[in-house]
Amino acid sequence: SDKSGYARLAKCRGVMKVEKIETIHVLPRWLFLKVYTDSGIVGLGEATLEGRAQTVETAVKEIERYLVGKNPLEIEKHWQTIYRGTFYRNGPVLCSALSGVEQALWDILGKHLRVPVYQLLGGKVRDKIRMYGWVSGEQTGSYVENFKASVADGRFTAYKMCPVPACQAIASPAVMEQVVSNVRALREAAGPHVDIGVDFHGRCTPALSKRLCQKLEEFDLMFVEEPVLPGDADALKDISRSTSIPIATGERLFTRWQFQELIEKQAVAIIQPDLSHCGGIMECRKIAAMAEARNIALAPHCPLGPIALAASLQVDASTPNFLCQEQLTLGDGYLKTPFKVEDGYVKVPDGPGLGIELNDEFIDSKRFAGDWETPLFHLADGSLTEW
Repeated sequence: SDKSGYARLAKCRGVMKVEKIETIHVLPRWLFLKVYTDSGIVGLGEATLEGRAQTVETAVKEIERYLVGKNPLEIEKHWQTIYRGTFYRNGPVLCSALSGVEQALWDILGKHLRVPVYQLLGGKVRDKIRMYGWVSGEQTGSYVENFKASVADGRFTAYKMCPVPACQAIASPAVMEQVVSNVRALREAAGPHVDIGVDFHGRCTPALSKRLCQKLEEFDLMFVEEPVLPGDADALKDISRSTSIPIATGERLFTRWQFQELIEKQAVAIIQPDLSHCGGIMECRKIAAMAEARNIALAPHCPLGPIALAASLQVDASTPNFLCQEQLTLGDGYLKTPFKVEDGYVKVPDGPGLGIELNDEFIDSKRFAGDWETPLFHLADGSLTEW
C-alpha cells in the first residue's frame, strides 16, 4: 500500500476530527495544552501568558467549542475563524490562546505526515540553531561569578541580562552608573567572543533609554531589548537612530498587523515575536518574512516552557533572517529527550511535528492552579512602575 505523506493526507481529508482540548497548568508558570483527535494523534501546544494563564485557559475552552468535530489539518482556516470570527480580535489573551492551539495543530499535521513542522514551512535553511542563555543581572548576588562559570563551560556563546531596576522617568546618575557597572562587569568577564544582549524590559522612558544607550555603546552589545514600552514606533525609531547598538522589541506585540509599522519604519534591527503570544508558528513565519524584506533579523522571545521552545525552533530552522533563540529551559524533566546545547547551538530537531515527547509523570508532579502573579514594582514614593 502507498504510505506516502500525500496518500495519508488524502485519506484523512474529512475523516480526522478534533475530540477535545486538555489544558494543564505547570510550574513555574506555564500553560500546556493537548489537542486530542479521533485518530489517536495528540498535538502539543503552549498558551502561557504570564500572570493571566487562567484567563487564557478560559479562552482555550471557548476555542474548543468551535474546534471539536473539525478537521485539525485545516490550520489556516481555523486560525482565520478563531481570530476574525468573534468580531473582537487581537490582544494578549485571545492571541495566546490561539497561539497554543495553532502550535498543537501543526504538531498534529507533522505527526500525521511523519515530518518535522519546519519541513512543512519550506524545509530547513540551517543545520543548527544558535541559543542564548540568561544571566541574573540584579544588583545583588554573585551573578558575575555565575556568569564566568557558565562561559567557561562553553555551552552558550551569547547571553542576555536585565540590569535596569525600577526607576523614575529620568533616573539619577547613581542609578545609571549602576546599570553601566553591571554591564561592564559582564563584558570584562566575557571577553570579546561572547555576545551580550541587555533587556530594558520597558522600564525606561525614551529620554532615559537614549542616555543609557549612549553610556553602553562601549560594550559592543548584541542588542538592547524593549528600551521603551510597546506601541510607540516613532520613539523606537528615534532611539535606533541615536545609537549604534541594535534595538530589539516584539514580545508584547500580536500578529503581523502590530509588527507592520515597526517593520515599515525600520524602527528596530531585531524583532522578537513570541510564538505563544504572536499568533503561533505560521504567524511568526509571516512576521519574519515581512521583516526579511527590510533586512530586520528575527530572534524569537521565549522565557517560557519547552513546548514554546520546540515551536520556536521549528520557525528558527526554516527562517533565513533568524539571529538567535532565547530559552529559560531546555526541557530537563519535562521532556523525555531534552534539548542539548553544544558550543552555543542546538541541532535542528528531526522528529515529527514539534519533535518532542512530554514526560507526563514528571509534569503531573508539577501541576498547580495556574495562579502565578506578575511581580509589582513600586518607586520610593509608593507609585507603581513597570515590572
